[in-house]
Amino acid sequence: MKLFTAKDLSLLLARVLLSAIFLWAGYGKVINPDATMNVIGAHGVPFAGFFLVASIVFEIVGGLSILLGYKTRWGAWALFLFLIPVTLIIHTRFGEAGQMVNFMKNLAIMGGLLAVTNCGAGNLSLDSLSASREKVK
Repeated sequence: MKLFTAKDLSLLLARVLLSAIFLWAGYGKVINPDATMNVIGAHGVPFAGFFLVASIVFEIVGGLSILLGYKTRWGAWALFLFLIPVTLIIHTRFGEAGQMVNFMKNLAIMGGLLAVTNCGAGNLSLDSLSASREKVK
């Protein structure tokens, strides 16, 4: 039986915590798309419906990728790139309450995503399971 190290467990916990915000946000957009459409529209972004769907896909698919540890580095890069325009377009009205906090929160999340791109998912992941199966072949 394989024992998992503290590093394995901490990488799993990091993935769970990092993915939670994306999965929750994606779910929120699915159950209340009008709220997101209003935010997108208030910032003058054209094709709000397209960007709503794109946001849902990025957040749910990327969040699941990180949570499950499947194609984790790809998922982390996708979410990192997704957050660049979101942060610069939606969270730079610093005169509005909470926008500086949201801007800084997104920068912190982007830092966590960059760490995942370097560390990968760890041994408690589907990526690790796939790598183990490849070694057996």
